[in-house]
Parts: sequence; structure tokens; C-alpha cells
Amino acid sequence: MSFMHYLTGLSREKLTLKLYSCTEQDVERALQNPQGSLDSLLALLSPAAEPYLEQMAQASGYITRQRFGANIGMYLPLYLSNLCANECDYCGFSMSHRIKRKTLNIDELTAEMSVIKSMGYDSILLVSGEHETKVGIDYFSSVLPSVKAHFSYVAMEVQPLQEVEYSKLVGLGLDAVMIYQETYNPQTYAKHHTRGNKQDFEYRLTTPERIARSGVDKIGLGVLFGLDDWRLDALLLGHHLGYLESHFWRTRYSVSLPRLRPCTGGITPKVELSDKGLVQLICAFRLFNHQVEISLSTREPAGLRDHLFGLGITQLSAGSSTQPGGYLKPNTQLDQFEISDDRSPLEVCAAMRAKGFNPVWKDWESAWI
Repeated sequence: MSFMHYLTGLSREKLTLKLYSCTEQDVERALQNPQGSLDSLLALLSPAAEPYLEQMAQASGYITRQRFGANIGMYLPLYLSNLCANECDYCGFSMSHRIKRKTLNIDELTAEMSVIKSMGYDSILLVSGEHETKVGIDYFSSVLPSVKAHFSYVAMEVQPLQEVEYSKLVGLGLDAVMIYQETYNPQTYAKHHTRGNKQDFEYRLTTPERIARSGVDKIGLGVLFGLDDWRLDALLLGHHLGYLESHFWRTRYSVSLPRLRPCTGGITPKVELSDKGLVQLICAFRLFNHQVEISLSTREPAGLRDHLFGLGITQLSAGSSTQPGGYLKPNTQLDQFEISDDRSPLEVCAAMRAKGFNPVWKDWESAWI
């Protein structure tokens, strides 16, 4: 049974009713036994948990320190292309937007990697718009060996691929794949994805299963908070994580919790996730899953990011550009979205050290295995 069948068997109406009818007693029971319990995750994501935020934050910080120490991994996105064959009303790369389009050639890619390496990074996230014919498996296969020669850990955030294609990329050095469902509500999904292959809700939803079968080391999951009810989307993200861990236990997992950001032609959030809600979200996931990595990008403002270091975050970007070629030649007309924390990596690392955390640029060595 795929996760599509699992999701179809859930009643959104019943889950929503349970979320918004939780009591103080439900939350207190959840705090006693949060790990691995979807009922506890539901209670911790509910409005009834808001008065317990301080208690959740202290427990989340303790668990994170116990599992990950004071270490926070540093990574940076490298945008390969802003070509896209999809129409998504929240994204700056959407195909109908009249923006300058660009795909890095090998010389431009090498120049970008040189700038990123000079910042100290050894973990890279390759990102592109979703254009299967011009930026597809052939392009990825051609650039991945060069990227792997420069970086110890290589992740990708591109369009969903076939299992055999993921397997090919693993053979070329791919370590991790980030795939965001955007929302687990099929009706809302259809409303925001109106043209292109991304309209296929089921193909995207079952992508993590193809990735896991291909032997990728780590899978990153996430939704875009603001498209639909964030509490229910987060709960279903927890269901998805639990399903994958039970079926593909050799794979490592991470979650990202991005909020909708302004972009060219972008929309306003249907349901806004406040700063307080984001804290609740991070803590709820850490209490639910002690092992999962939690990433925080430069979408969030500097002051808030500094306060979130100790609550459950294990992966962080800094000094990011969201445009192809943006590290060597910044051009905001090519941006996917606006970032909020524009501090340099050195400034962010100084803020981390001031709070007792260690930025980790490289956390493993392939020669050891």
C-alpha cells in the first residue's frame, strides 16, 4: 500500500475536528508520551497546546541537545536553473512569469561553486525549476560529477524523477533529495498547480517512496505553510514521515517547515502561520521524532532564527541566493522568492557561537566507510 492509499483512507474532516477539539488533558497526556505517537502529535499541534509552548520548548531543546549535541549543520542552496514548465501561483519561477530565464553551463556552475567553497561550505543543495526536457536527468547527470568533486554532501531539490533516474544519480554521488508536497489537501493542491506535470498530486506524493527504493541516503519532506490549514498539513506531514520510516527504515529523514514568502506574482497566505505557531510546529515535530533533522532556511528573519537555534533546528543555511548564478553575479530579477535573513555566513555563525552552538561545515568523511 502506497502512502496515496494511506492518505485516502484518512478522514480530513475527522482529523480537523480532533485537532480543534483537543483539551488540556489531551495535551498533558501527549507531553507524557510524545515520541512516535500520531495522537500525541495531533494534540501538540492543536490550539489547546499553545499555553504549553514554554514546556514544549524546554523539552524540545533538551531532546535536541541530547541527540545532536550543540551542533548545527551548515548547507547552502545552489540554483542551477529557473526554467519551469509548471504554473504555480506562489512561485517566482512559474512558467507564465515574464522573468529572465537562465540555466547554468558548466563554466558558470564551476564559478558558483568556487564562491560557495570560499564561504566554507561542504554541503550543497542543488535547486532548479521543474523543466523535464531542458533541465532533466541528462542535465543532472552531466553536472553532478563536477559538483561531487567539490562537495562531500550533495542534495537535490528538483522535479520528481523516476526510480531508475534516482538510482543513476546515486551512482554519480547524490546523497539526499528534498521533495515538498506543498499541501496534503488535494483540492487546495489543484487550485495552486494549474499547468504542467506538477498537477499530478499522486505522482508527487509517492515520490519519496521511489527515492527510498533507489538507495538515496536521506529524504527531506515538507509542505509550504500558508497554502492551507497549517495544523492539518503539519499533522499529515507527520503521518507521511511515520509511514516512510516504517516502510523504509534504512533511510534518514529531514523535515523543512517553510512559510509562504513574497515572490513575483505571488499570493497571500490562506492561513497565516505566526512566529508563535512556527515555534509550536518545530517543538511538536522534535517531541514526536527525536531522530529527524529539522532545517531552517533564510526565509525566516534574523532575529527569529537566532531564537530558534536551540529549539530543535539541526540544519541551517546562511548567505543564500535563490537565483541561478546569484553568488557570483547577483540579479534579483531571477529570484525564486525573497529571503529575510541576509546576513553573511560569518555573521550567522557568530550569532550561533554566542548562544553556545557549533556550526558544522562537514560532518562525515566518505573515506571512513
